[in-house]
Amino acid sequence: MSGKLDYVKTRREDVDEIPLKWQRLIQRVMKHYTRFNVWVYKKSNGRLLKNFPGGYPICIVGMIGRKSGERREIALIHLPWGDKKLLVASQGGMEKHPQWYFNIAANPEIDIMVGGDQRSYVASQASDDEKRELWPHLLSLYPDFDEYQARTDRDIPVFICCEN
Repeated sequence: MSGKLDYVKTRREDVDEIPLKWQRLIQRVMKHYTRFNVWVYKKSNGRLLKNFPGGYPICIVGMIGRKSGERREIALIHLPWGDKKLLVASQGGMEKHPQWYFNIAANPEIDIMVGGDQRSYVASQASDDEKRELWPHLLSLYPDFDEYQARTDRDIPVFICCEN
């Protein structure tokens, strides 16, 4: 896919692949860690476990599960864009979209907590042209997105979230 996306500067041959046999284990570890991260972040009002490795700030995204109808929360990199927020369904460049992507695609009314401040948003998936325009900004906030997109054949979705 990265060959079709000319704005992705990293070449696929320069990126280590994640073997399929490891992807399930990585997903399980990420699932359990994010639950712990969300719990600590919320209990501390955003003062603890507020950054991913490398110092990248996080936010907590709340959504409704598309199948269960239950509330779900996940810790993601905080990606402000003016008065909007961006969400990138990269999952490290794995071959499948993360589960939260399907939840938000089905139920775009979400909330985002940054520090102790929680607000309501409506998410819409960026078009190809919007993603192209947003790409430099996304990389300025988290450069690894370029590597993640180069690693996978899927077009990594980006959501633009406007305050509700």
